[in-house]
Amino acid sequence: MKSEFIQVITTIDSEEGARKIAQALVEKRLAGCVQIIGPIRSIYWWKKKIETAQEWLCLIKTRSHLFEKIEKTIRKIHPYETPEILATPITQASQDYLNWLDSELKKE
Repeated sequence: MKSEFIQVITTIDSEEGARKIAQALVEKRLAGCVQIIGPIRSIYWWKKKIETAQEWLCLIKTRSHLFEKIEKTIRKIHPYETPEILATPITQASQDYLNWLDSELKKE
């Protein structure tokens, strides 16, 4: 059961944007929980220059088969040309948490 769950992360340039993403994903039951952390400082290469930005980080708990719908939802809201949308498998977790997460997500 653990391997079907993932954590998706994305960063965005405003707390309001992070809240919009979180709200949309939870309302659609694409995420059981989205935690917003920020502001954070990001330093990265963009168009051959080093950039620095203040951003908010969204930690999205979901199932792996929902990734494409999550990506599509984030892209509709996100202002970036190339938003960070990364998923990592949840390899270990408390069974109680996974049971709760399972009960809150779409069952497609």
